[in-house]
Amino acid sequence: MPSERVTFKGALGDTLSAKIDSPDDGKVKSWVLFAHGFSIGKDLKPIRTISRSLVEDGFGMLRFDFTGLGESEGNFSDTNFTTNCEDIRQAAKFLTENYGPPCVLIGHSFGGTAALKVADEIPQVKAVATIGSPCDTTHIVHQFADQLEEIVEEGEAKVLLGGRPFVIKEQFLEDIENHDIAMEISNLERGLLIFHSPQDRVVGIDNAAHIYRHAKHPKSFVSLDGADHLLLRNPADAEYVAHVLAAWAHRYI
Repeated sequence: MPSERVTFKGALGDTLSAKIDSPDDGKVKSWVLFAHGFSIGKDLKPIRTISRSLVEDGFGMLRFDFTGLGESEGNFSDTNFTTNCEDIRQAAKFLTENYGPPCVLIGHSFGGTAALKVADEIPQVKAVATIGSPCDTTHIVHQFADQLEEIVEEGEAKVLLGGRPFVIKEQFLEDIENHDIAMEISNLERGLLIFHSPQDRVVGIDNAAHIYRHAKHPKSFVSLDGADHLLLRNPADAEYVAHVLAAWAHRYI
């Protein structure tokens, strides 16, 4: 799978790192934009697996690192849900201006929540897929709930996310309180595909039910029975997501 390294400016003016994955012959049926989960990155193996399968089916995909993560510049502690959404908008703008408009928007975990927020602001996006995504922005707090008091009292705190240290500032907490994702879902005039594992211990399956309940048709739910949140435990889980995504996406290109 040919991958081209590209960059563009993100929400805070920092240079964001991205990769363009496309078919060998350069013939792209349509473009897909992928937004990764909270504190992860574009190069997580399941994301590469999903991209490879989509490319084999003729799609092109842009995957990028949010501000302050992976190979992107910027300070993670200055980011929040609002900046994540703007990073996605800027990624869509870059893709449209340089390769082609994204027809499908895919988001994993918190990236999926952001995708639900911005999808209707990107006219060319016809369909949205979420993978293990929270139904609201405040859900993320449970990952560092034991340090909330410190964040409020001191203005920030160092927390462990996925075994790695990150600084969370009070501005992050304030920002996530200002988004009504339920309303965004109910107003989403796009095809919607929801992937979620009943065994997800990071984002519970009730989040998928909430998203599905608020969304209007066309909408679909796919159970990832036995899968973990990051789709890392069994490589077949990411392969399954990829093949279902490819078949589903053809309806919207």
